[in-house]
Amino acid sequence: MSDWQVTAVTISCPNVAEEVTIAIKSELVCTDAPVLKNTRRSRRARLALVDRSLTIKRVLECKNVDCNQITEYIQKLQTEENHKTESAGDKK
Repeated sequence: MSDWQVTAVTISCPNVAEEVTIAIKSELVCTDAPVLKNTRRSRRARLALVDRSLTIKRVLECKNVDCNQITEYIQKLQTEENHKTESAGDKK
């Protein structure tokens, strides 16, 4: 069992060409995927994303929980939790 409730990391996301924050609950569930913010964005922010897409000549879109960055971060947390559990077992 983890001794934290929520953890977050800010990454430079190539899918939307900007920094995004990913929040994960202790149950290792993504609670704040960048797509949630992208769908709630103002019209001006959506247009800015389209403008960046045109500037770099590729479609920018958030992949939500299917995003590799989110999956990799959750795997990293799982590894850390497993290592912590194994280390605690060795000390007994």
